[in-house]
Amino acid sequence: MAEDPQRNFRSVYYEKVGFRGVEEKKSLEILLKDDRLDIEKLCTFSQRFPLPSMYRTLVWKVLLGILPPHHESHAFVMKYRQEQYRDVYHALRVIRFINDSTPQVEVFLRIYQLESGKLPRNPSFPLESEEKTFLAIAKAMEEMVEDSIDCYWLVSSFVNQLSNKYKDSLPQLPKLLEQYLNLEDSRLLIHLKSCSAMGQLPYNLWFRRCFAGCLPESSLQRVWDKVISGSCKILVFVAIEILLTFKMKLMALNSAEKIEMFLENIPQDNTDAIVSKAIELWHKHCGTPAHSV
Repeated sequence: MAEDPQRNFRSVYYEKVGFRGVEEKKSLEILLKDDRLDIEKLCTFSQRFPLPSMYRTLVWKVLLGILPPHHESHAFVMKYRQEQYRDVYHALRVIRFINDSTPQVEVFLRIYQLESGKLPRNPSFPLESEEKTFLAIAKAMEEMVEDSIDCYWLVSSFVNQLSNKYKDSLPQLPKLLEQYLNLEDSRLLIHLKSCSAMGQLPYNLWFRRCFAGCLPESSLQRVWDKVISGSCKILVFVAIEILLTFKMKLMALNSAEKIEMFLENIPQDNTDAIVSKAIELWHKHCGTPAHSV
C-alpha cells in the first residue's frame, strides 16, 4: 500500500514545530484500545518511542506485570493490590517498624522486605547495598508517580525485574561500556585507562540504580521506558553519552577519584539532550525495533 503523503507531511510538520510525538501518541492509543493488550507491541512501541506522560504509568504497570493484559480485570486487580498494600502497611505499624514520621520511600522498603521475607529483626540495622539501591529507585519513582500505592508496586516490580530478568546482564554492562566507548572515542578510553578510572566509574549508580539520583525525572523516565520494556543495554549508551558530553572536563582530570566524583554529580542542565543522543547511539549499535500497530 502506498504511503499517505499527507500523513508524511503532517509528521514532518509536527516534528519541526516540536510536536514529534503526535503520531506516536495516536499509535499508542490504538494499542491501548484493544480488549487484550498486546505486550509485545507495547514493548516494541516503548523501545522505539518515548511514552506519553499521560499513559506511562499504565504501560509500565502492564509491562511489569502489575496489571494483566485484559482491560476488564484492571479495576479488580488494582483493588486487590491496594488491599494487599494496606494490610502489610498495617502489620508494619503494629510491629512498630514504621510510624507517621517514616519517610514514604522507607515505608516502601519495609513493605517490600516483609513481602519478600527479608525484613530485618531491627529497623535500626544499617542498610545493605541492595536496600540503598531500592531507596534510590523509590525516591526517583516517587517524583514520577503521584499515587503512593501505584508507586510502591512500580518500584517493587522494577527492582524485581532488575534482580531477576537482568541478573546476568547487569554485571556485563561495564565490559560493554568499554567496548562501545572504544568504537566511539578511543582517545577518551585511553585517557580513562591511563588514570585507572575504568574500574572506578560509578557503575553502581549507572547500572544498579539505573541512573536514579543521577538524572532528573524528565530524562530518567525516558531511560526507564527502555529498561522496563526489555533493554538494560540502553544504560550503557547513556553512560557513554555522559562520558562523551563531558569529554573536555574528563580529559582535564588526571585521577580516578576526581573523575568518579565528577561523574557522580554531573550538571543537570542538558540531560534531556544526553538521553536523546544516547537513544540514537543505542539504535545505531543495536538497531531499531520494527513497529507495528
